[in-house]
Amino acid sequence: MPSPFEGESTRFDEAAAEQMLRFVEDFGHMYRERNKALEDITRAHNEALLQLCMAAEARDDDTSVHIVRIGFLAEALALLLGSTPGFASLLRRAAPMHDIGKIGTPDHVLKKAGPLTKEEREVIQLHPAIGAQIIGKSRVPVFLLAAEVSLTHHERYDGTGYPSRLAGQDIPLSGRITAIVDFYDALTMDRVYRPAFSPQKALSMLIEQRGTAFDPVIVDTFVQHFEHLDALRRKVTEQRPTFADLIDAP
Repeated sequence: MPSPFEGESTRFDEAAAEQMLRFVEDFGHMYRERNKALEDITRAHNEALLQLCMAAEARDDDTSVHIVRIGFLAEALALLLGSTPGFASLLRRAAPMHDIGKIGTPDHVLKKAGPLTKEEREVIQLHPAIGAQIIGKSRVPVFLLAAEVSLTHHERYDGTGYPSRLAGQDIPLSGRITAIVDFYDALTMDRVYRPAFSPQKALSMLIEQRGTAFDPVIVDTFVQHFEHLDALRRKVTEQRPTFADLIDAP
């Protein structure tokens, strides 16, 4: 004998399943919208910080193209070292913020043509910590990595750098990579106090500091792939990608 509730149970199951399906679809839509909003906010924040970096660099006679080159060179070198594409991509967006702390350095120190006094050196050596303070309070991964880069890219492999006198592998990989590409790229740029060095001269100056200022393994990798990396530097200079290109590159 059929149950008097059999039909109602079937109708209930169908209605519940339909309601659950609508709930899942609505939840999925809300989740995608939330993620898109977070991505848009992070992207806007990233662009704003890069603009601030450009302002800091411009005060030091640099240009936005240097910032962008640092990002692409850091990514390429990270990949050559065997880093994951995810880390390399994150570093591409984080490394350009390495000198954001210069925004807090007085012009009379930052633009001084002659040798710095002891007090002036102490002032300029504050910029890594200032940069880390500016961007390090975020929980967004790219800004956490950027804070790490800012704080550690002036450390030296032999432990004589600043601000914390870290040495060797105690210096995060992000800082060790950024230090090398920043050093090389800066040497190949015209500055108010000197013309640009040739790529070969800049490379020889980098090699001279292998194992003292810079991680010898990373320097060796840079040397091994020098033609590829310098071609990338020239390509970025010629094409002049925007900050949006830097952020959105695959």
